[in-house]
Amino acid sequence: MELVSTRHLQIVSGRSHPALAASIAEHLGTEIGEVNLRDFANGEIHCRFDRSIRGADVFIIQTHCRPVNDSLMEQLIMIDAAKRASAKRITAVVPYYGYSRQDRKATGREPITAKLVADMLQVAGADRVLSVDLHSGQIQGFFDRPFDHLTAAPVLEEYLQSKIGTDFVIVTPDAGRAKVAERYATHLGVDMALVHKTRPKGTANEVRALQVVGDIEGRRCVIIDDMIDTAGTICAAADLLAESGAKEVWALATHGLLSGPAAERLQSNEAITRVVITDTLPTPPERQFPKLEILTVAGLIAEAMSAVFEETSVSEIFGGENLA
Repeated sequence: MELVSTRHLQIVSGRSHPALAASIAEHLGTEIGEVNLRDFANGEIHCRFDRSIRGADVFIIQTHCRPVNDSLMEQLIMIDAAKRASAKRITAVVPYYGYSRQDRKATGREPITAKLVADMLQVAGADRVLSVDLHSGQIQGFFDRPFDHLTAAPVLEEYLQSKIGTDFVIVTPDAGRAKVAERYATHLGVDMALVHKTRPKGTANEVRALQVVGDIEGRRCVIIDDMIDTAGTICAAADLLAESGAKEVWALATHGLLSGPAAERLQSNEAITRVVITDTLPTPPERQFPKLEILTVAGLIAEAMSAVFEETSVSEIFGGENLA
């Protein structure tokens, strides 16, 4: 007897960002699968798939937004439930990877929490992980299983080309993002500049911009970063650019965490005229402000998920420039 196996795509979503998951499913021409998620009185999370997923290729979408620990734990529980329900392959789709900034030991007696998250995803049962614009490319090396690293660059580059053409300078807010900024500048055919910054020892959300390297006098500057958290780095860089003669400053980032005073800082900063982020994280009304624009990466994620399901190349979607 010969059996011809059929492949079945199943997309399910946690509760952290259902709007993005629904948009991804729409791009793929399918629907979000039914999953029963509820909380016990003491805060514990329970998950049960209401329909059979035996033999299915399951994609579990969950961005690690606030409360980060709840979002992460919920995804781990969903992965474990899918594994025990005999899913054929489980892909954890993590638009924003939680704890990504804790990717090394900066001082003694610190954890490498990004590695811990990788271990937990694998132990839970994820066969593959897909994420967008990691804070550090080395996080891919924390996994012993396939990791698909996507980048929002095509979305942000298309936006810039449609709005201002090539009349601007790409600025990286620190040396660590220089390679990424150089890639943007090359693709768009524009110049690049760098802001040298320092972070006082022992602080987490305080930064001092010291010097601009590059020609920005009388020109529009576009700061490119992977995330905006409290907006301290972006605002310090924008102020320094304005003091150094920049005509206008835009701030672009993939992940809009917008924690604490971020929205107020960005809106009140006179140097910054526009802030652009993507929808890898939900942005509730209280963290939105007039200068803010939100682009979607649902199409990019959907295209990558389709490639994974059809077992074709994900890197070809980005011309091989999505590795770091």
